[in-house]
Amino acid sequence: MNPLEAIRHLRKVDHRFISLIDIHGPPDFHRTRNTFKSLVHTIIYQQLSGKVASVIYKRFINLFPTSHFPTPKKVRQLSLEKLQTAGLSIQKATTIHELSDQYIHGHIRPRRFDYMSADEITHILTKIKGIGPWTASIFLMFALNYPDILPTGDLGIRKGIQKLCNLSHLPEHKTVLQIAAPWRPFRTAASWYLWRHLDAKP
Repeated sequence: MNPLEAIRHLRKVDHRFISLIDIHGPPDFHRTRNTFKSLVHTIIYQQLSGKVASVIYKRFINLFPTSHFPTPKKVRQLSLEKLQTAGLSIQKATTIHELSDQYIHGHIRPRRFDYMSADEITHILTKIKGIGPWTASIFLMFALNYPDILPTGDLGIRKGIQKLCNLSHLPEHKTVLQIAAPWRPFRTAASWYLWRHLDAKP
């Protein structure tokens, strides 16, 4: 994704982004080199506050006596019970085990991501129990930098649109898509600004 192109587009199609762009600057995205690490990170952060998830993530890392992020094989070698000692639920520990298996057996091949569509990657990831559309969307946005991802089920996105548009109620899926239609093909950058807008003090 080209941040400057995204900024130019959003400024042009929706004046409400102009002040957000001026305040927050270009969207900050960096493509990951370790997709397994990014997916584990996203799974751990599912449905948790950032502070709590950060503690669990650090405990998870500390389970492995290495300066590098553990490989899928290393993760798979630990029992579910051992993973749970980091604070992971049994569901998340199982999901991370299954994700590890997918990498180990070659069902997920990171080098292929460059040649796959967002829908194809989402389809592969959501076959794993515990990985849903939200996790796939966050991975596509922040790990692979796909430019036109909009996680419509994300509460922060819905609240951000509510605040941006001065809506009386949280928008539903259909309304989110309608409002965001002009932001194509840079809805990833638009989402980034919505999260920043929501976090900003009134």
